[in-house]
Amino acid sequence: MCLAIPAEVIKLLPDGMAIVSIDGVSKEVSVALIEEIAVGDYVILHVGHALAKIDPDEARETLDLLRQMGAVTEVAP
Repeated sequence: MCLAIPAEVIKLLPDGMAIVSIDGVSKEVSVALIEEIAVGDYVILHVGHALAKIDPDEARETLDLLRQMGAVTEVAP
């Protein structure tokens, strides 16, 4: 089974990389598969790779549902 989750692009980096936020947790990921990515875009993230851009409202709704299911948890620094 695979799980892909929504993430917001918060910073673009060189070499097809970006920093994304997943429910407030930052992670460096590859965005090389996506053309014309911008800060503020939402992407579907799987194993460190952004696979596609998605609608921001759909992303927020999915994250809310994951929170309700307990799948998204707070990570201590």
